[in-house]
Amino acid sequence: MTRRPLILLALLAAALANQLEDIPHNEVKNWALKFGVDLWEFGRHFTKMNQIQNKYHEYNVEVVRKDGLLLVRELAAEVKNHMDFKINAVMRIMDSAEAAALSAGSSSIDGSPGSYYDARWLNVHADDGTLSARARRLLLSPSRHFDHIAVNTSYSAVLMPPRINTEDGEVQNQIGWSEHLDPLFVNNYEIDPTLSWQYYASSSGFMRRYPAMSWPPEDGYSHHARDFYDFRSSNWFVEAATSPKDLVILIDDSDELSSSNRQLAKSTAIALLDTLGPNDFVNVYRYSDSVSELHPCYTKMLAQAVPETIRELKSAVWAGEATGGAANLTGALTSAFEILYRYNRTGLGCQCNQAIAVIGAGGGAGGVTAVFRAWNWPHMPVRIFTYRVGGDAAAGKTMKEMACNNKGFHVTINDHDEVRQKVLHFVEVLARPMVMYQTMHPVHWSPVYVGGRSSTLDDDGMGQLMTSVTVPIFDRRNHTQREANLLGVVGTDVPVEQIKKLVAPYKLGVNGYSFMLDNNGHVLYHPDLRPLYTNEEYTETLRPLYSSVDLTDVELLVDYDENARVNLTSLLFELRHDMIEQREGETEMGVKVQYEGMRRVATRRQRYFYSPVDGTPYSLAAVLPDGYGMYELQAEQEIKHSPINVTEYFKGDNWKVHPDWVYCEYASTSEQTFNSPEEQLLHFLTRAGRPGWKWMSLRPRALTLHNAHKKQDRDSYYCDKTLVQSLVRDAMVIKELDAHTGHASHHNQQGRFHKFVVTLSFIATRSGLLKWTENVNTSRSADSSEPHFSEKHARAFDSEWYRRAVEHHSIEPESFVFSVPFRDGSEAEDFSGKPPLVLATHAVFVESRGHRAPAAVVGLHFKLDSLAKHFLNVTSTCTAGSVCKKTCAGDELDCYILDDNGFIILSEDASQTGRFFGQVDGTIMDSLVQDRIYKKVTVHDHQGRCPDSRNPFSGSSNKLSPLKPLSWLGGYVTNLLAVWFPLWDTAHARAHPHGEEEIDYEDYENEDLESDDELDRDRGTYEIIIDGIGASDRHDVPVVSPGPPREPPREAARSAAVRPCDTSAELFTLQSTRLNAAQPLKGKLTNCHNSGCERPFSVQKIPHSNLILLVVDTLCPCGAKRLDVRAREAGVRTACRRPARALPRRRPPACVSYHPEEIEIQSCGRGARARPLFAVLATLALRLILTLTT
Repeated sequence: MTRRPLILLALLAAALANQLEDIPHNEVKNWALKFGVDLWEFGRHFTKMNQIQNKYHEYNVEVVRKDGLLLVRELAAEVKNHMDFKINAVMRIMDSAEAAALSAGSSSIDGSPGSYYDARWLNVHADDGTLSARARRLLLSPSRHFDHIAVNTSYSAVLMPPRINTEDGEVQNQIGWSEHLDPLFVNNYEIDPTLSWQYYASSSGFMRRYPAMSWPPEDGYSHHARDFYDFRSSNWFVEAATSPKDLVILIDDSDELSSSNRQLAKSTAIALLDTLGPNDFVNVYRYSDSVSELHPCYTKMLAQAVPETIRELKSAVWAGEATGGAANLTGALTSAFEILYRYNRTGLGCQCNQAIAVIGAGGGAGGVTAVFRAWNWPHMPVRIFTYRVGGDAAAGKTMKEMACNNKGFHVTINDHDEVRQKVLHFVEVLARPMVMYQTMHPVHWSPVYVGGRSSTLDDDGMGQLMTSVTVPIFDRRNHTQREANLLGVVGTDVPVEQIKKLVAPYKLGVNGYSFMLDNNGHVLYHPDLRPLYTNEEYTETLRPLYSSVDLTDVELLVDYDENARVNLTSLLFELRHDMIEQREGETEMGVKVQYEGMRRVATRRQRYFYSPVDGTPYSLAAVLPDGYGMYELQAEQEIKHSPINVTEYFKGDNWKVHPDWVYCEYASTSEQTFNSPEEQLLHFLTRAGRPGWKWMSLRPRALTLHNAHKKQDRDSYYCDKTLVQSLVRDAMVIKELDAHTGHASHHNQQGRFHKFVVTLSFIATRSGLLKWTENVNTSRSADSSEPHFSEKHARAFDSEWYRRAVEHHSIEPESFVFSVPFRDGSEAEDFSGKPPLVLATHAVFVESRGHRAPAAVVGLHFKLDSLAKHFLNVTSTCTAGSVCKKTCAGDELDCYILDDNGFIILSEDASQTGRFFGQVDGTIMDSLVQDRIYKKVTVHDHQGRCPDSRNPFSGSSNKLSPLKPLSWLGGYVTNLLAVWFPLWDTAHARAHPHGEEEIDYEDYENEDLESDDELDRDRGTYEIIIDGIGASDRHDVPVVSPGPPREPPREAARSAAVRPCDTSAELFTLQSTRLNAAQPLKGKLTNCHNSGCERPFSVQKIPHSNLILLVVDTLCPCGAKRLDVRAREAGVRTACRRPARALPRRRPPACVSYHPEEIEIQSCGRGARARPLFAVLATLALRLILTLTT
């Protein structure tokens, strides 16, 4: 009897303590429990997740373990077969091109203007509507397969860069005989309808490209097109024509160079750098009294010529200030030979060609013979190329002897118009040994770049990743003098999208992915590959801007992995090394995975399986999440002999399939067209139900080069039987469930759940199917500008909500993942018009024989205000039998619902929804990190894009003044006498009184600007801006081969220039195990205000969710700092973005750098052009005028 009063007394004391405490912690636990259970029961019933799971079990399904090595081996074999088709096509073009050139000889073949399909003159009409004199008529039809451009697949067309002389006999001869390649182009395309553009790129500067297209494209796809670019310095051309090279560039920085000649020297060095690629190594030195590297990041080394290195070296060249003094060419050559010798003897660099390029006036060359005798003679392992800018005739003779005596080439450069053309002799000379052997035609694969538009039905117009496969073609003709002429390069472009189609994502499973690596450790594709450049430059000029992103920049390792036996970084480097060496194997690592533009982060262990793609420089890797990723659900519905019409499961317009996946497709030669992937799928499902249906699930096999390949039928097709039958099974499960339970909105009528206003429910399956049901009462209005859920998430399998739901299932199987749209606080804080929707998703796993695999993800969209209302109802009352004065409805407490990455789902202030909690109260967020409720995870992004504050471009100095044409004319005339008058430099400097700082960066390949607008136009990305010469140095001359009238230049400026940079973000992830205790975690901020008050808070995990309830006392006005999850540039910017890295790489298999008979070739240089007498007189007159005026 005495125990009952004691119990009552204890309860009364507990109630009193609860009433007096700052935060009712017990109530916080109860609020979280009730809110979580309500949401779980609501979502579970509304999405019918249990019924879906049971429906799969009613069928004969299996969950099997994947064999990762067998899988990647099969996928690599498919990729090899695809690439063999491309290589065979290119080799057939090579054989035919060399044969056609040999048979044509020097005979007169009509390649004169107007006798061939010139892309600039296709279907060009005069003002009266008739065909222009030089124009030719050709029927062009839009093709989705060829960048959505209008083409003619029966012919090729010739693309001509500016300043190519179409009257030149050799140009006309090559245009003439190359027309015989058209039947082969057509035949290749009939054998392999996946072939993209095929081309013959001539060393004389033109390109014959199949299929024929007009330039600019007739359909206006590239209505801002500029002149076709000069491709002869592009990677796909240069590296196909030459073996890898180590190059040292020496730039004269002495007093012997005038300001204008110094700019010429810089332009020449930049043009040389443009010819280099990732298989080459380079450094730039300047010499006067002393010799030093031009860039402080590359000292005592040769740097791999990846795009980032080339960009930095070009910037250093252009920004270099003159040091003056006497030229010490002997010392410069000695330094160059020393580093080349060291690299050759220690196995560094390319271990193939070695060359030195000397750019200058030729001074200080007194002791060069002794240097050559000591370092290079008699075997001449290093070639010498000399480029004379300025100087006198005697210096020119010395520089020519330097080149001729060391298997090089010499040119004199007098103006900027000559730079590109004369630098190309560098490529022709390096190609000589390969040309002389005749039989060696190495196959080259270019780095990846963003090319034309995708051929998918869901193309977004932003371009697709491409690579090019090319081989050189040689002149086999006999000449009176010994020559070794490179005719050009033939090749085809290969969309990476076509390669990725062969690595079906459904085989890898959710959160699984694949990537390919080349011999330099650079990724051909990877889900986190984000090229710096868009396809803007490509669509306007066809110029590719390459990307060379290393594997170590895209695989982000966790900071610490207690399960790893060795250092994680070493594991990643071992993976990279094995793939570079084309070995087969497997490994596993813990990695960071970022979502939503680096605003969310998760960590997981992944299994890596890799295998070589034989016959190419690539290896393929398949990456599977450890655990659930190693299992797959096998559940298919037989279609061919099915008594039912499977199209009945795809009625209505409330479903979509993954637009990038290949269910069934016709060859690109087919005339069958579809408006959507769904229409295409239904077409094939209908065909599959008819007698005589064949699945055609095996793609055509590539035969050896000289075996006869069978032409594919125009309407040939491919179907992935496993994927299609899995899709039909998924559709059956959903359809039967709908028929059994009726429309999903009936749940809304149940009184228990009326509090949540659902706008849409959906299911997305492993087969790429997305099906949704809209609530009739809340469907969007017809005039809504917001894209529908199905339009934003047609690629549901790839969506972050799908991936996060499956990942979260391993943490808490019976739970939903909740999210709201991210907001950074910079936009208007008004939700009155359209409050955000809450997205809730749950992964449905199917179990068989003790193994589980994800089958689908179900989800809901419901209104935020209905969730907020229910939250307030729950948190404004106390549980029965308890007394509490403080609730979330009062002013004493601030209550938040945060997700697993610290973003606010619910707050009393609706404008805070979607923001990172650290922006609202960084002090509390910091305390949550210290209490290990959230873990701070630093994510580094090595592919960042930062505004380029160094961008020197300014249109103000390029305004076209009335006297500008006279200035150009004066410059042109004075340039004619580069070698005739010793005082020419003085006159030229007076005619162009500009300083180095006045010169703006422009593109070498776009010097034919025709209007004020064109001169003012921003060149766009950083690469384009740094790639060129100053407009003040240009001397416009009539273009040798003009095109038809062009459209006016674009008025709108390009986007601001960007540069690559390293960024980092501090992200946060919830440590769920820390909050699994029965009681909430209690915290308190102290010493946060001068009054000495304290600010307590309480944290409780909300069950069945990825959410926590945070309750904060408001009575103590603590100052709040701000935390941010937005990425920022990492560290203080220095001259070196990152330390130069010498990562392992595998050299290309072919190195052809020597032929014993090359010494017989006499051609080794050209001096200045012969000048007519009237030019001499004109210059004398101009010089006299300048003298009088000054």
